[in-house]
Amino acid sequence: MTASKHRVSYFYQPDVGHFYYGPSHPMKPHRITMAHHLILSYGLYRKMECYRSHPASSQEMTAFHSEDYMSFLSRVNPDNLRLYTNHMQRFNVGEYTDCPVFDGLYEFTQLYTGASLDGAVKLNRGDCDVAVNWSGGLHHAKKSEASGFCYVNDIVLAILELLKVHARVLYIDIDVHHGDGVEEAFYCTDRVMTFSLHKYGDFFPGTGHIKDTGAREGTGFSVNAPLTSGMTDDAYERIFKPVMDRIMDVFRPGAIVLQCGADSLTGDRLGCFNLSLRGHGECVRYTKSFNVPTLVLGGGGYTIRNVARCWAYETSVLLDTDLPDEIPYNDYFEYYAPDFKLHLTPESRENMNTEASLESVRIDLLTQLQSLRGAPSVQMAEIPPDFELMKEEAMSEMERDSTTTRDDERGGGGTGMNDGGSGDDRRTDRSLTKDGRGERREHDAELAG
Repeated sequence: MTASKHRVSYFYQPDVGHFYYGPSHPMKPHRITMAHHLILSYGLYRKMECYRSHPASSQEMTAFHSEDYMSFLSRVNPDNLRLYTNHMQRFNVGEYTDCPVFDGLYEFTQLYTGASLDGAVKLNRGDCDVAVNWSGGLHHAKKSEASGFCYVNDIVLAILELLKVHARVLYIDIDVHHGDGVEEAFYCTDRVMTFSLHKYGDFFPGTGHIKDTGAREGTGFSVNAPLTSGMTDDAYERIFKPVMDRIMDVFRPGAIVLQCGADSLTGDRLGCFNLSLRGHGECVRYTKSFNVPTLVLGGGGYTIRNVARCWAYETSVLLDTDLPDEIPYNDYFEYYAPDFKLHLTPESRENMNTEASLESVRIDLLTQLQSLRGAPSVQMAEIPPDFELMKEEAMSEMERDSTTTRDDERGGGGTGMNDGGSGDDRRTDRSLTKDGRGERREHDAELAG
């Protein structure tokens, strides 16, 4: 591995931070705006190519999600909820879930998803080495179901875009929550390897056991590091780096998607890890050092001043730029009181991950990876067109949609084999419910503490 300057493209939509889940909801899109202003005030924008991303179309999002689910999201709003009572229960959206209906919900999904797709296309074309979308990384959404504050899984859609060019894509998830939606979507294929480090136990979403390793052709290609509370920088690094080394050796991905959920930081409202910005950012630096085209996304993070700190700092890591610890004046300067410093001091708390438990996880994962017989090969046919070449067809579809009404009561939107439907989930009975979604754990348990 050699350190080198990378061409970084940054994608941002000014409106994406203006959406509001509700007064008591921990997800605050405003954190994206705060991170953007820190990136501006530190002058990092001068070292990147900055783009205003496009809003994803329905056609782009149904590359993974079912048509009836996307149709529902596009039409439901706070004023017509009573018309969609059965749909909300079916799609896990609404008052009694952690995925509320709020003003502009569908537009919000279009903005964060479009930015991830734009980044994937830039990487596919070789126009940059690293693409960044801090508004993306919503890893819990399923094919026909919202989950964990996530409605559209921009990660799955971006990976599908990358697979048009790259034989193999590696997905890395350093959010405190297991990346269940992405794992489920690619559980039965060897073209995508998922690597998630997360809190496991009585914690949302309840999936991500170390023995959940994939099924069918994907056996061995789901890599789960189940951890517990109090993870420190040093302990996290001792898992992350050796497993990454082995993954890169045996899987040899053509592209990487890195989800940088900031809820694994110290002091997060929902998280229980104890990482500093430097420890979290070291995963970004180490991933970048492999010099593989990389899409970097946001994710969780519920102490919003720390989320903004984290993503601004990790932007600097991607740009090989040192930042002063004094936060420069910006439109949200008062959020960083009382110290107005960039870096965080980990809490004085016990790391419940023992030396023995960490070593057991490390050995199990290295053994799992050692059993793989080298990088899988794939016969690449003609490269499918990216979405920019499909806009005319999308416009035609939109015109058709405006004059016809879909049958909202029909089945799963054309679910096929290995496309992320519940029937494709082949995890063990230990982590399954009857609907194939894993043991459901609600965020309520975390909020109660």
